[in-house]
Amino acid sequence: MTLENQVSRSSKDEARFIRNKLIEFNAKHIPEDIRTRYEEINLTLKSDDGQVIGGLLSVLCWNWVEVDILWVEQSYRGKGYGSQLLSEIEQIAKDKKCTFIQLNTFTFQAPDFYEKHGYEVIGVIDDAPRGFKHYYYKKNI
Repeated sequence: MTLENQVSRSSKDEARFIRNKLIEFNAKHIPEDIRTRYEEINLTLKSDDGQVIGGLLSVLCWNWVEVDILWVEQSYRGKGYGSQLLSEIEQIAKDKKCTFIQLNTFTFQAPDFYEKHGYEVIGVIDDAPRGFKHYYYKKNI
């Protein structure tokens, strides 16, 4: 068999199969007590009238939490709501015995905000997107 011209877009079932094979492989190398630790942890911030004005979407995986999205409505920024969301996920991570939190942001988003909260840059990709930087952060907890 030759692999030439054998690469194609995956179906949803094929993508699930590939993901599960990697999970199966990883499980052989992860300590048993954290092997199956995977949990979505999503937080919502609402105004007094019940409107969603912010939120944080994250995943607990093994011994850390990865924040995928932290967003606060423009008119509510600078009032401590982002800090409140970040503080809440940090407490949840501590309660669940995680050792660190990781997240990423762009030049035009919130690098100063995360640094103010004790997150350290662990990587930067220049020109991603073009003209900006993509920052990767970590905070030990």
